[in-house]
Amino acid sequence: MSRLVTFAFAGLIATSAAQAAPTTDAGSYVAQAGASDLYEKTSSQLVLANAQRADVRRFAQMMIDDHGKTTQQVVAAAKQDRVTAGPPAMTAEQTQMIKDLRAATGAQRESLYVQQQVKAHQQALDLHRSFANGGSTPMLKKVAGGAVPIIQKHVEMVTNLAAAPAVTR
Repeated sequence: MSRLVTFAFAGLIATSAAQAAPTTDAGSYVAQAGASDLYEKTSSQLVLANAQRADVRRFAQMMIDDHGKTTQQVVAAAKQDRVTAGPPAMTAEQTQMIKDLRAATGAQRESLYVQQQVKAHQQALDLHRSFANGGSTPMLKKVAGGAVPIIQKHVEMVTNLAAAPAVTR
């Protein structure tokens, strides 16, 4: 019985790890990067319009600008590598996060936005780092590698936002 439980537990861990692992397939990478950028831009546009905290507004504007650039870079690299991908579409989780942001108002929206950004940027960092290290196409690998330090900076910035007191600056 204990062997069965051990094997079942090991299988569960392996399955969970496989589902959480970022992809090294070029088409999947392009789709996931596109979804990530689309979420970042959409959520930031929602918050930018009514953010009370100046630091949150600055961060949101930076996300719109930076993720617009990474989208263009990924699309250009995909063309060079002859990787076809449809237009970006958010995942069900990202779509729900946008709905949650729309439902929140004021300081609650800003706080939720920052919390979501911490998670989204860690996922984006894992995705780009993984593809940069093990991706299947040269130009996309280069773009992924170039995105890593930018996203690391975003992770640091949003972590600082999360730790800062919620006051208007």
